[in-house]
Parts: sequence; C-alpha cells; structure tokens
Amino acid sequence: MSPPAANDPGRPSSAAALLGWRDGLVAVVAGFVAMAVTAALGLWAAGAADLPGGAFPRVVAAVVVMAAGGSVDINGGAGFLAGAQADLAALPLSVSLAGALTAGWLFLRPLHGRAVASARELALRAVQLTVLWLLLLTGCALLARQTFGVSTGDNPLGELGDLLDSAPTVGFEADVGATLLFGLLWILGLLLVALLVSRRAPLPARLLRYHSALRPAASAMVFLLLAYVAVGVVIGLVVVVVKGHAAETLAVMLLALPNLMWIALTLGLGGAWEGRVDGPFGLPMPQALDQVLRGPDRSRLDVSALLAHDGRAWWLVVAAVVLVLAAGWVMAVRSPAQVRLWQHALHMALALALTVLVVSLLGDLHARIGLSVLGIGDVDSLGGRVELRPVLWRTVACALGAGAVAGFVGGLLASRVRRGPVADPAGPPAP
Repeated sequence: MSPPAANDPGRPSSAAALLGWRDGLVAVVAGFVAMAVTAALGLWAAGAADLPGGAFPRVVAAVVVMAAGGSVDINGGAGFLAGAQADLAALPLSVSLAGALTAGWLFLRPLHGRAVASARELALRAVQLTVLWLLLLTGCALLARQTFGVSTGDNPLGELGDLLDSAPTVGFEADVGATLLFGLLWILGLLLVALLVSRRAPLPARLLRYHSALRPAASAMVFLLLAYVAVGVVIGLVVVVVKGHAAETLAVMLLALPNLMWIALTLGLGGAWEGRVDGPFGLPMPQALDQVLRGPDRSRLDVSALLAHDGRAWWLVVAAVVLVLAAGWVMAVRSPAQVRLWQHALHMALALALTVLVVSLLGDLHARIGLSVLGIGDVDSLGGRVELRPVLWRTVACALGAGAVAGFVGGLLASRVRRGPVADPAGPPAP
C-alpha cells in the first residue's frame, strides 16, 4: 500500500497546505503587530501622539509601511500663494528589525526538528506567507495618508494665508504600487536570510552541501548586527540615566537605533559617509554627527572627522575590532572542522563585505522640506535638508579586508574548541 500524500515531502496535502496558511497568518500578524507597537511607542516618545485630526494611527501606519520596504510620498502647498517641496527616503530600522525577528522566527518555528524539507514545501510556505504579508501591507498603505496644516508663525506668508484662507499644508500618502513591489523584495529577502541563518531549519537535500559554507557565515553576520544593536541599547540606557532626555532617547532607540549603530560599524571598520545638514532640522544624536555634517556643502564623515569634535570617537574602532573578531570566531566554531583557515578568511570577507553593503544601502538617508512663496524662494524658517549617503567603494573595501583578517584569526582561535580533527591550513581538507 502506498503511503498517503501527507507523508510525501514532495507533495504537500491539503491539510498541510491549510497548516501553512495558518502558520503564515500567525507569522504575518505577529510581525505587523511588533512593527506597529514599536513604531507607536517611538512616535509617542517623539511627541507625535499630539498630532491634530486623529492622525496618530495614520502616521504609525506610514512608519510601518516604510519599515516594511514601502514608499511614502510627501506633498503640500498653499493654493496659488506657495508650493511645498518635500521628500523623505529613510528606513526606520528599529521597526524593521522588530518585524523581521518576529516574522522570521515564526516562519521557521514549524520547521524546527527536521533535517530535510522539500523545495516544494518551502516554496509553498514562502508563497503563502508572502501573499498574506502583501495583503496586510496593502491595508497599511491605504491607511497611511494624511494632510496637516503648517504653522508659519509671524511669517508674512502666514498673514497672507489667513487673509485669503489659503494656509500652507503638507501631507503624506503611501504609494501602493511601489510599496507592494519593494515590500515583496523585503519579505522575500527576510525569508531567504531566515533560512540561511537558522541551524535548525531544514533545507532541500540538494542544498545540504552548501550548508557548511553559507549558514555559519550568515549566522555570524546576524550575530554581529544584533550585537551592535545590543550595545546601542546599553548606551541609550546609560544616556537616559546620566543625561536624562528620556523621551528623545527612547524615540531614537525605537525608531532608528540600528541606523545609528550599523553606521558606527561601518565607520569603525574604516568606512566613510558623505552628507549635509542645514536648516532647523538635524540628526537627533549623537551631537558630533550633526556637527560634522552641518553646513551648506557636503561633508565627509569618518572616524577622523568625528575625532575633531569628540575624542571618544576612537571607541568606534575598538568596538569594531572586538565584535568583528567575535563574529569571525562564531563563524569558525559553527563551521565543520575540515574547513581550512584560508576558507574561513574568504567566507568571512565575502560575508562582511555583503553585510556592510546592505546596511550601507539601508542606512542611506535623505530628507528635505521647503516652502516657496509665490515661486520666488524658500521660507527660511521652514526649509531644511538632511542627507547621509555611504561612500560604498571605501566602506565595502574596508569590510572585505577586515573580514579576511577576522575570519583567519577567528579560525585560529576556534581551533581549540571545535569538535573533530582540525585541518592543516596548507593541506587538503580532512575527509
């Protein structure tokens, strides 16, 4: 008698498909709840709960959309009197991280305890979760729209606006099409990373041979990024205790802590960024970062530039050395004993370079707002710009070199704790 279809890993039964939909729904809802709660607390700490017109839920939805890879457009104007130009390109990575950790863990949880899973089953589960994710993301995108009035104070534009009942406004609206496109890439990338990182998640039999090369390096990179976030949490708590400013610090931690800490990783490795800050807006912390970038022209941001404003910036290098070496050790310990030292160096170099490339692109920041009066010029009190872009060639090259050194040293340090025979660095791999 042939076994039932439910026992055939290549052909999931209807019951297994229903379980996949259930598991996917749990992961998607929990992921969005984690993002919404994180965004709401961060915005509340930043004072957004006092926005008029019951706009707070819509602002939360906009932040969630951005965190999930979506796109939010900003627009405004003042009738024929003035026009508002505004754009924002930023990823609130604290919110993204909360959703990614929650959804990724719940996606993998039903697969734990199995050595092998068919490619068809994994693809089906990924498709089910992705469909549900995009449906919920669409709902958030439809909610993420609002228009606000802009106070101009004693500016002549304000008096004209009051006189002609044409006060300036600025609003936001999620671009549903772009949100679904980039949201699809975001969730597919998350599922891929989750499968690569987890040592307990099964893989198709044909991919098991890549397990020893990919999973140790991927898990080491996740360890490195989360370690930086943990250090940032400790620093934030110390700032609250020593200097106060609890609300501002909490807002930064809940909305943009990985943005700052992963930039710190790239700077500690020797990388660089370019940007500018002008107008009444700026970067909330650290103060030295705002000081380096503030001015009418682009400025180069690296450790040496920060040292000119804050002598403690050298700690960025110390932190990078310690944590990257620790990541190299983690990768080597989780690799098979027959992997040679030059392979550890190669795997770590490629993994760190790719990780730094991704976090640099995610940390790219551009925000601008301006209000022109009758098409003549900007209102100084309302105009502002914040830009921060990575110098990719330098940052990735530094990561490549640092990764090679950390992989080699990590392999040496791990040789005493790994199980099984250790291969001769110059000889062939052990059988």
